[in-house]
Amino acid sequence: MNHHHIKIETQTKKNHSYFTGSMFRGALGYALKKVVCINPSYMCDNCFAKNNCLFYAFYEEKNVAHNYRLDIELGKKDYSFGLYLFSDACTKLPYVLSAIHQMFTEQGLGRDKAKISDFTIKVDGEEIYDGKEFRKFDFIEQNSKAPQLDNFCPNIKIKLKTPLRIKKSNRFLRDDVDIEDILRSIYQREQEIFYGNKVYKLEYKPSYLTILKMLKYQELIRKSNRQKTKMNMDGVVGEIAVMGIDEQSYRLLKLGEIIGVGKQTVMGLGRIEVEDI
Repeated sequence: MNHHHIKIETQTKKNHSYFTGSMFRGALGYALKKVVCINPSYMCDNCFAKNNCLFYAFYEEKNVAHNYRLDIELGKKDYSFGLYLFSDACTKLPYVLSAIHQMFTEQGLGRDKAKISDFTIKVDGEEIYDGKEFRKFDFIEQNSKAPQLDNFCPNIKIKLKTPLRIKKSNRFLRDDVDIEDILRSIYQREQEIFYGNKVYKLEYKPSYLTILKMLKYQELIRKSNRQKTKMNMDGVVGEIAVMGIDEQSYRLLKLGEIIGVGKQTVMGLGRIEVEDI
């Protein structure tokens, strides 16, 4: 299960939007294209290099589970954020780091194109950029460790930190989200991202008892500069307390902390945390 976690930290504050995922993804896309594009026309349609292009894989390829996701907090007033890379995207780490640096220092963020210099970058907990220069990071290997179950606990609390968008029977679930919906979504993403398999149901029957749901449907709108429109990003947030969950389901939920759950994870939605109780 190859993956990297990139963490960008800065003290620069700004009264930007409550939901920063759209801003970060859009800005990163512009910077990434400048870093990797070798097509003189700068157009992705019918590009001779698209099958080997990181920008195309991240932003233009359709109907796939993308090999990255943003890691954000709602309502955060600074420009700190995280980014996960999965599977073969891990081999492109230098390009992603270069794009992040360009996004902050040359391109800028938000409507006013704010440029930021007081930031650091960590990869898998190791600082590789101190705000002035990159250190050599060839010591960083792809993190292939699966979520550890040394401290398996059957009683847990699932925290939906950013809106969860799961479709079932051709509609987005609201306060009727259940544990199996979350588990199925994580399993589908795991199989497609790491093994290239399209699956539609769990391969086993989970065992658990739902004790308490404290969920709400949160409205969220993002502005798309590319499509010149506002887009609905509503989803479910809150907590679910669970007792007696089986070990396989616990493993999947811990994996969900890394790969995310549901739709629009590339913008930071579907972020969950699992807390033992």
